[in-house]
Amino acid sequence: MVDRVTATPATLALIERLQAQYGPALMFMQSGGCCDNSAPNCYLPHELTIGPYDIHLGDIGGVPFYITTTQYEYWKHTQLIIDVVDGHGGTFSLESGSGKAFITRSRLFTDIEWVQLQNAGLV
Repeated sequence: MVDRVTATPATLALIERLQAQYGPALMFMQSGGCCDNSAPNCYLPHELTIGPYDIHLGDIGGVPFYITTTQYEYWKHTQLIIDVVDGHGGTFSLESGSGKAFITRSRLFTDIEWVQLQNAGLV
């Protein structure tokens, strides 16, 4: 079955770099777009509380990836592909100041993938 969130090799390498710097326990939250745009933000687990309306989309590089219910409604028909570009990173995200920034790319699920996700109760 298709993953709802995936990561590029560059993302996995940056996750490893952040784990070497901050420790293995990290987490991601897809930002809702207010102060930090609509970017995936990487946090230490104690920096953000996961609420009952946050959705665990899956793990990337062994790190849990969450999205709010509101954002999920916008993105639910797409696979999120977390990538890295040269840049300053999010204001709140751990990669800030590294010269790299996490970004979200996406693609629509195929009809077959969508049915598989529905049948598995994942949408």
